[in-house]
Amino acid sequence: MVNGKRGGKNVLNALCFCILLENHPDRLHLLAGVSIANVKLNIIDCDGYGITNYFSGRYREGKYKNKDCLYVKCADGKEKILLISGGAKDGDEKYIKGNTYGMAYITEANECHQKFLKEVMDRTISSSDRKIFHDLNPKPPAHWYYTEILDFHEKRQRENPNYGYNYEHFNIFDNMAITDTQLKNVLETYDKNSIWYKRDILGIRMANAGVLFDLIANNRERYITDDTMLGLITTGVDFGKNGSKHAFCSQIISRSYRNIQVIRSDEVDCSTQEEVIETDGIGKKLKQLKDGFIAHVKWVLKHYGRIDYIFADGAEPELIDFLQQCLINENLHIPVKASIKIEIKDRIHLIGVLLMQDRLKFKRGNTDIVVKALQEATQDDEAEDDRWLDDGTSDIDILDAFNYGIEVWNKQLMILGG
Repeated sequence: MVNGKRGGKNVLNALCFCILLENHPDRLHLLAGVSIANVKLNIIDCDGYGITNYFSGRYREGKYKNKDCLYVKCADGKEKILLISGGAKDGDEKYIKGNTYGMAYITEANECHQKFLKEVMDRTISSSDRKIFHDLNPKPPAHWYYTEILDFHEKRQRENPNYGYNYEHFNIFDNMAITDTQLKNVLETYDKNSIWYKRDILGIRMANAGVLFDLIANNRERYITDDTMLGLITTGVDFGKNGSKHAFCSQIISRSYRNIQVIRSDEVDCSTQEEVIETDGIGKKLKQLKDGFIAHVKWVLKHYGRIDYIFADGAEPELIDFLQQCLINENLHIPVKASIKIEIKDRIHLIGVLLMQDRLKFKRGNTDIVVKALQEATQDDEAEDDRWLDDGTSDIDILDAFNYGIEVWNKQLMILGG
């Protein structure tokens, strides 16, 4: 098992896997990860150093029982089959049942589902030479992978030196493909006292404690700006329910996806349970949503000239249609799309990196609601992963609205984050 980000762990694991495959007595083996695309990127291609590079001229792509696979010609003269599978979702384990695998390599194993990892263990029991490779991304110490898998096998290894468990910790300093200049440039984008540096660069198991975004909590002025940036203008909308608020947040995302500038944040209290029908034929709560939404949109249009996209909570398709109709009634033709909703831990990670690298700014005077929410957001101590406490003590509604407005570009923003 290997751990860390940009530490060259995939290259090392892929090389070891291929060397052992050359003379492995079994024919069928498994390559897995959160998705098939993830496997192809991390293991099979692996920045040009993966399985297809090692077996160049000795492999072909194909199907095995209607599943994607690679056929490789090995040094022992035998052709081996490498079945490819995704394992992130509950139920993915059914795609690997019915087979016995000689070896298995699972990339980003702690992002996969627990049932899938257990099934891989079961499916390799009768291997002629059992080998299971995992590589990991850093997680908080209470994450289930550490407590249920890693700690268990570490204990067994301590009890029996011949148990067969190997763990190596790699980080970016161990990656020989990164030049000193590249390393220096990357490290300059990180605050060495931050949790993100300790996790992403050093690969240490770290838990968020207390305030999630201490940088903005302790130094608000660092992130406030009077300048105006150019780029895509988006608006995120979170629908209030069960006592929460309708929230609207607009921001500019630079065309390079490098920087974000929040330009306006607004909320509408919809905690009233009164369902009075207004003169325009809609209920009081819908009218509050409509009035708040249109007021926010018109303010952005007046001061910035356009909105390119509006993203709203994808769990409420009827309300998304309602917002679209509200815009049409105002003769405003802006598409309202459903948010993609990345996981909360990934939202927190992205915001943390953006703040740490000074890539997230807030327009002075118009963004106090979202700034205050970031300053007050705290870690849910009962969660095994990063998760903000959603008990009414801090404003999660406006944070959701902000995230809906940017998370379709999460991957691009994170890539530029180092």
